[in-house]
Amino acid sequence: MTKVLCFANNKGGSGKSTTCSSVGYVLAGKGKKVLLVDADGQMNLTLSCFSEEQALGFLEENKHLYYGLSSQVSPQTLVVATDFENLYMLPGSPALSQMEGVLHGAYEKQFVLRKYLERIKKENLYDYILIDAPPALSDWTTNIMCASDGLIIPVEASPWGLFGLANMLEFYTNTLLYAPDLQLYGVLVTKADVRKNYFKQTMETLSALPDVRVFSTVIHVDSHVEWAQENSRPVGAYAKSCRAAKEYVKLAKEIEEYAGW
Repeated sequence: MTKVLCFANNKGGSGKSTTCSSVGYVLAGKGKKVLLVDADGQMNLTLSCFSEEQALGFLEENKHLYYGLSSQVSPQTLVVATDFENLYMLPGSPALSQMEGVLHGAYEKQFVLRKYLERIKKENLYDYILIDAPPALSDWTTNIMCASDGLIIPVEASPWGLFGLANMLEFYTNTLLYAPDLQLYGVLVTKADVRKNYFKQTMETLSALPDVRVFSTVIHVDSHVEWAQENSRPVGAYAKSCRAAKEYVKLAKEIEEYAGW
């Protein structure tokens, strides 16, 4: 059975796209077939594996998620192979910013994406589908979470990193009304700098939250992440021995163990 995991936080800059692509890259390296789904109009997940020129090409060729949802063509016809074995991408599009209008008044609007991805899942082509959500609490984000088995909330270890987390957790609770089986796998601390006081404050605040699991793996600040983004590569593909790459290996293992994959 294909497992679906989404990365979501209503605050931008939390490391959702980097975490999604990096975890996908690690799982693919273990021989698992992984499909990355870029559900964010900023297209950062797409750009984590493809150049801007290639991403523009996908838009021109109508090889992107918004076209699939609007035309209902087979989702598998929109999937493109990355340069990395076992790792595939369903590209995003700026047009995804229109999804709120598309969903308005739609029948069972919470499940539009889930129904679309079921067409891929039933073919059993992938072990995992990883979805990058936009930084918003919206009907579209509800769709993404309803299409998923598990949710990870990346949180930046910064003075404003926890801003809005309570709203995100409340949003998750509300989503359970539509997707009662959706599991919160945990909160992931990213961009951590142990030299700064707010790192300790972040960890203390998270540890005090009732019934919220926090990953033991922490993703620290690492300049290789930005260089990997610049070169359109997951960090593990760009510099496999750097600190962040090793931490994402640990994170992927922790996810597998917790989820029972």
